Amino acid sequence: MEPDPDNNSSFGTEQKGRSVAAHAINFRSIAPIVIACLGFIVFLDWAQAVLLPLVAGIMISYALDPLVSLFDRISMPRPISAAIVLSGLVAVLVLAAIPLQTQTMKMVERIPDAVRQFERESAAKPQSEGMMEKAQEAAKEIEESASKSEEKSQPSRVQATAVRVVDEPFSIREYLLDRASGAIIMVAQLFSVLFLVYFVLATGKLYKRKVVRLSGPGFHGMRRAARMLNEFHAQMRRFIFVMLLGAVFVGVVTWLSFIAMGVEQSLLWGVIAGVASAIPYLGPLLVFLGAGAAAFIQFGSLDMAILVSGVSLVITSIQGNLLTPWLTSRVSSLNPVVIFIGLLFWGWLWGPVGLILATPILMMTKTLCDHVKNLQGLGELLGK
Repeated sequence: MEPDPDNNSSFGTEQKGRSVAAHAINFRSIAPIVIACLGFIVFLDWAQAVLLPLVAGIMISYALDPLVSLFDRISMPRPISAAIVLSGLVAVLVLAAIPLQTQTMKMVERIPDAVRQFERESAAKPQSEGMMEKAQEAAKEIEESASKSEEKSQPSRVQATAVRVVDEPFSIREYLLDRASGAIIMVAQLFSVLFLVYFVLATGKLYKRKVVRLSGPGFHGMRRAARMLNEFHAQMRRFIFVMLLGAVFVGVVTWLSFIAMGVEQSLLWGVIAGVASAIPYLGPLLVFLGAGAAAFIQFGSLDMAILVSGVSLVITSIQGNLLTPWLTSRVSSLNPVVIFIGLLFWGWLWGPVGLILATPILMMTKTLCDHVKNLQGLGELLGK
């Protein structure tokens, strides 16, 4: 019995219609997710003034929590221990800011001299010129002389009118108001971060107990929530500790190495290298280029610039390839591609502070996804 061609054509049309319908259904299911992601990005940009201090305060509280926990062993009230630790941190930052300010001013004062030196060297013409360059200059001179002779032969019909350009007077009041507004916003955000860190450290495990109670009345549900929060808290503490230890290692070793090589503003370079170590890939590259340029300006020697840049590269390589992997053996690691994309995204969204907070935010997201059953697929995607 031969197959009916009409039935075959109808069957093919039906299959094609089903595939088109399935494609439309998939598109309809993905479209709300895409719209929600775009709306979330817009919200992050719009609420930057609130979210940035909030995230920074949470990260700092994770870094200071081990110190506050040490005072818990001697039965000191947690609000008092949090105040002591936070006051000590502020005192250290203020004392370190005094020499750093002096070295920063010296470095800034040298920038115009370096720019002028670069302009003089770039503007200097070589002594020997090729035949093509001489021919081009001769043709240019002939063209200019011909244009001048034509201008002299034609009478000028339009008389030139002198125009006097008057600059607007400098307003000290407007200058101070513009500067003061930015300074007030920065100081307000700094105080908001400090207060947030204090309250998070002072309350301790209060919010963790509340989350456990909200997880449900059952004992097994509360136990599972408590275990998840403990693992999340411990993993974030380890990660922040590794970041701080790596930054201290890079900063101190860079400072001592630059002192040994006679590099000026070595303390400032140590601080810059320590802070930049929190930015994977981009931070060490910026220190490598900046230290080499500063050494070339100071010593005027390419060999010395290569030596200083090489030392900074060796220090960051030890921190990135030996120290950090050894310390993060018990901490879940991130995918390098995800880290780089996160740096681009958070740097574009929140600027330099976003670059520093990008890796901790990604680590917090991955740790949360690893402990939530419905998000474990996303956690696997973020990890190695």
